[in-house]
Amino acid sequence: MSTHRTLLPACLMALGALAFEASATELVYTPVNPSFGGNPLNGAYLLGNAQSQDDHKDPDAMSRSATTTSALSRFTSQLESRLLSQLLTDVSDGKGGGSLTTNDFIVNIVDLDGMLTVQITDRLTGEMSEIIINGIAP
Repeated sequence: MSTHRTLLPACLMALGALAFEASATELVYTPVNPSFGGNPLNGAYLLGNAQSQDDHKDPDAMSRSATTTSALSRFTSQLESRLLSQLLTDVSDGKGGGSLTTNDFIVNIVDLDGMLTVQITDRLTGEMSEIIINGIAP
């Protein structure tokens, strides 16, 4: 009789569980990453998380930061560019040739009756380059 007493509650519980209707829905996967079809608003959040976890350093980053120029170097470069531009403008206006000497180069501009010669000399190596332009009207 003791087996009937323990078996009866178990059977009643099983019948009670079967009495309720079982329902389920289909599981649908929705990606999070916008690269794979997820919400585009997640992009900045995911990128921020990835960058905060990134502990790898770019080996070229140090060499790029070391090549940044100082304000004096940028000013000197801009001034040299402006002076060379003015020299070429003077030649095109018929004011003759001229010369510009920098730390790196010597630039000589000679205008002989419509034939413009630009001589560029590298001060470090002594290498010389020459550009000849014909047909410049004075």
